[in-house]
Amino acid sequence: MGHFLIVGILVIAVSVLTYFGLDAVGLMPVQASAQAVSIDWLWNWEIVAISFLFSLIVVPMTYSLIVFRRKKGDTGDGEHIEGNTPLEIAWTVVPLLIVLVFAYMGAYSLGEIRRIDPDALVINVKAQQFVWTFEYPEYGIISKELHLPLNQQVLLKMQSADVIHSFWVPEFRIKQDVVPGRVTEYRITPTLLGDYKVRCAELCGSSHAYMEGPVIVNTQAEYDTWISEQAVIAAEAAKTPEGQGELLTVKNGCIGCHSLDGSKMTGPTWLNLYGSDVKLEDGSTVIADDAFITESILYPQAKEVAGFAPTVMPPYALNETEIANIIAYLKTLK
Repeated sequence: MGHFLIVGILVIAVSVLTYFGLDAVGLMPVQASAQAVSIDWLWNWEIVAISFLFSLIVVPMTYSLIVFRRKKGDTGDGEHIEGNTPLEIAWTVVPLLIVLVFAYMGAYSLGEIRRIDPDALVINVKAQQFVWTFEYPEYGIISKELHLPLNQQVLLKMQSADVIHSFWVPEFRIKQDVVPGRVTEYRITPTLLGDYKVRCAELCGSSHAYMEGPVIVNTQAEYDTWISEQAVIAAEAAKTPEGQGELLTVKNGCIGCHSLDGSKMTGPTWLNLYGSDVKLEDGSTVIADDAFITESILYPQAKEVAGFAPTVMPPYALNETEIANIIAYLKTLK
């Protein structure tokens, strides 16, 4: 009986130390959403269970190896022990009850996460190799940044233009796949001002690791100011062909593969592209004029740029005016 008492005390002590040790490490990032509260609550109880189960296995095993080890000179057989029916029932029933309790806790947490606010702000999200684009339909704004008002539920309606992506802001906790051919929803209520990043958590191609986008949580006043500024910028841009072309490149996710500053991405940079000599994969050279750019938009595989083959860019069904606007925008990137 003394051994059971000692092991029991050690199991409790090691469980407590393990729990507080894991808690001190700070396994989770800062909590920045209302939905994160129930997730962290469930996670905390899982750490409690993990700490106890770890101790329940390691402590008796270690204790037995030390206390009941074979003594020097002892060559006899160990004591023969038959099965223990009450113990076997206990280690079957107790884990089953624990699983059922955690199933209920998980369902409760899921219900809290999916709680609907009928006044939620709606933002459309487009995922595309390798960029996130955010549209504010109420204001006609398209942006590379996701701005969210503090303490207001936001409904993100997400679509993918190519492969499966996964929308994940670690500080918000929730992760949601973005699947081609359907709209997936993601509800979040930011509770902490700051700058965060949305990451793609689903392997989506060669530049998957760089598919990030800024997420900014603003006060309501700051959010309203940003919306007003972006509305003015969009209105001004719509007045010129190059402005409309820039909006088209953002809307279609072109900046996910083409840099504007000369840095190398999965597609050729647009800096100083128009009018330059472009070396192709077959060794020939062409001038990046209207005809070449138009062909590259409509039939990307027709002429592959050296160093970027095989071309992964999909064809874009843009009309003549839209293509002309994009070309006008490219001419400004000097």
